[in-house]
Amino acid sequence: MEFWIHNDTPIGPLLLAGGQTGLRLLSFAASRRAQKPNPGWQEKRSSFTDVIQQLDEYFCGKRREFEVPLALDGTEFQLRVWNRLLQIPYGETLAYGQLAREIGAPRAARAVGLANGANPIPIIVPCHRVIGSNGSPTGFGGGLPLKNRLLALESAQRPLLFTGEPS
Repeated sequence: MEFWIHNDTPIGPLLLAGGQTGLRLLSFAASRRAQKPNPGWQEKRSSFTDVIQQLDEYFCGKRREFEVPLALDGTEFQLRVWNRLLQIPYGETLAYGQLAREIGAPRAARAVGLANGANPIPIIVPCHRVIGSNGSPTGFGGGLPLKNRLLALESAQRPLLFTGEPS
């Protein structure tokens, strides 16, 4: 059984979906590629308490790593890319070409970009940390302005959620 909820965040509503094995989907409601709950899924907020708390902490600038069980489903190549994304430290970036070299596919920068774009759990699987070879942010399912906001958050420029404390 799969469960889902819509969760309001400082970057807009997110669709969260998953089941017994973990989080399967995080979709930006405002994206041109926004996903909708499947008819067979059941709305159940209590299934996502930990995910919501960790996302809130991240947006406040208080969480650098997520401890959420993930149920990633993709091709072997996509899984290699997504698992490498999970290793990019908070506040750091990696170019598509470098990522391709690091997963043993040095000529596959475009394929890495496609796998990055197909990431079903952005933010938690931090595809926003992958940039162009010239250092500029490129491509992001939530749009470049959001990618820039996430990178600014991680570079300690400012939290995305007001915490009541001076920043």
